[in-house]
Amino acid sequence: MRLRAAVLVAMLGAVALLAVAGGAIAAQQPSLVIGLLLPGPKNDAGYNQSFYDAVQEVKANIPGVQLIVAEYVADAEAESTMETMIQQGAKMILPCGFNFQYPALAVAEKHSDVVFMHPGGWEVRGNFSNYYATTQLDMYLMGVAAGMMTKTNKLGFIVGMPQGYMLGDCNAFHLGARAVNPKVETHLVFTFSWGDTTKEAAAAQALLDQGCDVITQHLDSPIAVIQTVEAAGAYTIGFMSLDSQKYAPKGWITGLGLTWGAYLTQSAQAVIDGTWHTGFVRQGLAGGFTQIAPFGSAVPDRVKQFILALATGYKAGLIDTFIGPVKDQAGVVRIAAGEVWGNDKMGDFDWLVEGIVGTPQ
Repeated sequence: MRLRAAVLVAMLGAVALLAVAGGAIAAQQPSLVIGLLLPGPKNDAGYNQSFYDAVQEVKANIPGVQLIVAEYVADAEAESTMETMIQQGAKMILPCGFNFQYPALAVAEKHSDVVFMHPGGWEVRGNFSNYYATTQLDMYLMGVAAGMMTKTNKLGFIVGMPQGYMLGDCNAFHLGARAVNPKVETHLVFTFSWGDTTKEAAAAQALLDQGCDVITQHLDSPIAVIQTVEAAGAYTIGFMSLDSQKYAPKGWITGLGLTWGAYLTQSAQAVIDGTWHTGFVRQGLAGGFTQIAPFGSAVPDRVKQFILALATGYKAGLIDTFIGPVKDQAGVVRIAAGEVWGNDKMGDFDWLVEGIVGTPQ
């Protein structure tokens, strides 16, 4: 009887240990595994870093979130990379490359239990959503800053590819500059690449040689452009990552940062809770998808106050960027008097606003 009692006690002890061990194992299970695909480096001070910083914010906000990050993902590798992430337990995939949209859709069709969120595209499915910032509208503020800070009345804008969204950014920038300085010209050049530092530095130098003293860009990484402009003693306006300011300690004016952290935190929590739903989302300053970067030391208080006041108007929905009449380079009215182009038109630009020097292709 004593032996049986001892055995029983031992068995109970073992069960208790197993329960404790099981609880420890359960406690170590991630609340959500997120897979992040980046076409470039996570520390590019630009497009890629804006997403990397955002998922780090998600991890800090939600206990137990685990991240799988893949950098330098080629288009041809996107599907296999996502499949590997799913095999590793990912239930939320962020394919953060423009060309990743259709590879991600193909993988999404095979995994209905996995959520996919693609930035900047247009496809939407039950487990596949699209989101992006209204950069064309908000770049108007950056143009205002440039128009107030230029001394030569020549601004430079460097774009990777001649696509509608990027042309819209340049158009908004120029309209903002002209609103406060009607003498301004905006010189647009393309590198025909999202990540060629040699071409980017050369483009910046060409604009400087033409007399442009405020230069901005729409590239994956702004580092080469900013460093070239800073070395020449000219002004820079940043775009995408707020971290780019550190590359222009003297010539920084401000910038437009892409700030996805709060939105992706909300989305990740919805995946965990089982309440996530698909959608086509476009937000700007008011929605927290963009943020005005801190101003540089060279910016006068009157410029700072003016920009911040305009930003307040944007957040309140009191200001429209593309309100007619707006003419193209040939003087043809493209947006009629009283007509407003909003989010639904942002990919439709195949023309440039009057006063921009350059071609749309």
